Amino acid sequence: MSVVLAGAVALFFTACGGSPPDTTLVVSDDPELAELARELLPDLARRSGLELREPVRLARRSREDLVRYLEVKLDDELPPERARWMTESYALLGLVPDTLELRRILLDVYTEQVAGFYDPDSTALFVMEDQPAENVRTVLVHELVHAVQDQATDLDSLTAPDRGNDRQVAAQAAIEGHATLVMLEYLTEAVRGQPLDLSQVPDFSRQIRPALEGLRAQYPALAGAPEVIQESLLFPYLEGAGFVQRLWRTREGRPAPFGSLLPLSTEQVLDPSRLLGDPADPPTAVDVRLPAGGRALYADGLGEMELRVFLRTVAGSELPPGPLGWDGDRYVLVEGPEGRRGLVWFSVWDDEAARDAFLERARSALERLPRPATLEGLTLDGRPGAFLRVGDAPTVVPRLVEGG
Repeated sequence: MSVVLAGAVALFFTACGGSPPDTTLVVSDDPELAELARELLPDLARRSGLELREPVRLARRSREDLVRYLEVKLDDELPPERARWMTESYALLGLVPDTLELRRILLDVYTEQVAGFYDPDSTALFVMEDQPAENVRTVLVHELVHAVQDQATDLDSLTAPDRGNDRQVAAQAAIEGHATLVMLEYLTEAVRGQPLDLSQVPDFSRQIRPALEGLRAQYPALAGAPEVIQESLLFPYLEGAGFVQRLWRTREGRPAPFGSLLPLSTEQVLDPSRLLGDPADPPTAVDVRLPAGGRALYADGLGEMELRVFLRTVAGSELPPGPLGWDGDRYVLVEGPEGRRGLVWFSVWDDEAARDAFLERARSALERLPRPATLEGLTLDGRPGAFLRVGDAPTVVPRLVEGG
């Protein structure tokens, strides 16, 4: 359930100054922000493995300005009808209540936790006016990395809604994980007073997990959101940082996670060998053909991250720590010729053992779904697949998409 609106910063560190600043790096009417950003940018660009090509624009904004910005972004990326169909789809899968006000809860969560954000549309970085002076450096360290990233690649295009939910979350994990890793390395190094290479720290994700998991308790709106929303918001920071650390450990020169190193699925974020191995294992695209008179109200995929949430929270399954063998999926909220609605969800798996394990884990979810449901195994173009039908969905025909 990915809606990319703004970057949130919620870690609390302090850091010391560095070398004299370059006065050509920043454009800002705020002398304090400008001086601090000029000091930080050269080091952050170096740590990011990216080149700073042009000045960065900075300004302060009020919490009211943030709300107006988020409302505009919601209208653009999640208009009311799309939010309604998305909510109905996730409700039929048992992941959210059918009464969920998705736009409202996202607005509340982002308003509550955003300390600063980089806006690719205006290529400007904004810091909230209500941030204590001791937090501003931390905010800038994280968000300035996004500004440098956007000079190397088009961040908006990487998280565009037409890329699909799972690819959006995977790209957001690369973006936020990269910025989080650079931020933590810089700030920890400043506190320790000696150089630190986080790519060499063992079990890094496990070490930072308690701090990021603790955000749920610190932010009431986040804590009150359905778990699938919580996970989609926290996953990019936690698992994304682990992905980038693995990338840095296996590739020389601390490359940025873009281009051929951009993950195409949350499975590749959770298991970087699916991207960095030889050969790589990209996700398989699944297409669904509707019957005559049928109408797709909404369609997307869950991906491995949300599949895990489904199995854990709806099916109540214990999950192994490693890959599940997911290889692709597609759900469609369908309205039949007579106006009856339901949801169909097809998934494709690496092998029959992985598919059968999914079927066994998922069957207990059937009695917990809000509408009558069936689950069965099938073959999709010669590959092991699974099919879940919820409600009054008409008969549909799935197929795999070459090169998807």
